[in-house]
Amino acid sequence: MTTSFNPAAPARAAGAPTAAPAPPSPPASPVTKPHLGTLLVVLTGTFMGGLDFFIVNVAIPSMQIDLTASAAAMQFVIAGYALAFGSGMILGGRLGDIYGRRRVFIAAMAVFTLASAACGVAPNVEILIVARLLQGAAAAVMSPQVLTILGTTYTGEARARAINAYGMAMGISAVFGQLIGGLLIKGDVFGLGWRACFLINIPIGLVAILLAPRWVPESRAPGRPRLDVVGTFIVTAALVAVVLPLIEGREQGWPLWSWLLLAAAVPLFALFAVYERAAARRGASPLIDLSLFRERAFTAGLLAQVVFWTGQASFFLVFAIYVQQGRGLDALEAGLIFVAIGGGYMATSMTARHVAARLGRQVIALGGVLRMIALTAMVIILYAASSDVSLGWLIPALILDGAGMGLAVAPLAATVISRITPAHAGSATGVLTTGVQIGNALGVALIGVIFYDIIGDGADLETFTDAFRTSLFFLIGIGAALALLVQLLPRVPRGAGGR
Repeated sequence: MTTSFNPAAPARAAGAPTAAPAPPSPPASPVTKPHLGTLLVVLTGTFMGGLDFFIVNVAIPSMQIDLTASAAAMQFVIAGYALAFGSGMILGGRLGDIYGRRRVFIAAMAVFTLASAACGVAPNVEILIVARLLQGAAAAVMSPQVLTILGTTYTGEARARAINAYGMAMGISAVFGQLIGGLLIKGDVFGLGWRACFLINIPIGLVAILLAPRWVPESRAPGRPRLDVVGTFIVTAALVAVVLPLIEGREQGWPLWSWLLLAAAVPLFALFAVYERAAARRGASPLIDLSLFRERAFTAGLLAQVVFWTGQASFFLVFAIYVQQGRGLDALEAGLIFVAIGGGYMATSMTARHVAARLGRQVIALGGVLRMIALTAMVIILYAASSDVSLGWLIPALILDGAGMGLAVAPLAATVISRITPAHAGSATGVLTTGVQIGNALGVALIGVIFYDIIGDGADLETFTDAFRTSLFFLIGIGAALALLVQLLPRVPRGAGGR
């Protein structure tokens, strides 16, 4: 696989319409080695967007009491963020192509910071829900800019390191989100309680906004692309039709509306494809150049991305419930258990690019296999020992599980973006990051059916152990599916950048 995500590459991709005669806007100037300031600023967006997906879980009980909110309202505090985040990233990526990735990143960071402040001072649950929707929408616009900025700013080995850092930021926000939330609530910083989980974003966001103009280069798609308003409306409706039922369907017992929405998603995506092809034929600026899906690296990589993330949020969910409700740990104690996963993740994510240089695409398969081994070890321990076995016995398996995650995240992203031309970088990374959220939502929906069907009305330790143990078989299958899907990815020539 050649590395073609180069700012100097031609603007026209295979099958794309001829660019307008106007001179292309200058892309970012590539650098030969990572600029620490650039990485720190843009990865702040990745970290904050991911952190606020997970950190809220530990704050829900205290929020519900403080705001005298119903369980359904609190559920939408989580679901609203996930819905806005998952359905807006394709639009977010395209906005960066049109108006400039740095400019859009700064604007989205500003909205995200303001929305975080609104969450932190919300006097009631209704305002909190609205602020969370705005926060999720801002994260959806901010997140695609990160990968695109890294891809247009760095080349070769420098890009490999930058994408590696991106993978670390994603993993740290997911793995340590619960621990950070537990520490903030337990420490009751300035007497803020759960509100600190949101207000902590304000100083971080302000620093990123102030430093971005100095350290982050500007870039945009060549030519003069325009926003495809109709295509944006259709694909957003299609994504909502997929994401909303996956988030809320199981929680509400899979009502009729959830199945109707899922069914409606199929013709909506078909209509989107027809419209985008017509837009490309008449020389307009389609939201997504569908020729991207003829690239094996993009299509297989996107599918592998969805499958991989199907096993992430789903595992964090059932493990957190098992150790908190089943084993009686509080939020901070449960967060400390997650440190074992984080340790394994950090160890391999820092070296993933070196392993990828030797194994190529098989480094992702290795990550899936390590997860399978770790999860199988947990099953054996939970079957062989009594249900109240010390959680310390699970620590080695949790470390190995985190190591498997760390080997897959960055190489998956690098495999896909290394084949994208600058003209379609924003929309393509929007699709790629959308796959992360769809995978998370799909995994939670599927594992929820398994886990909660066993829990039923039971509340004893044996029931929770059985539910967690059975859920692990689903996750083992996800690891196997990932290892198989990786074989569809094109081989990377030895010595090629961006592995």
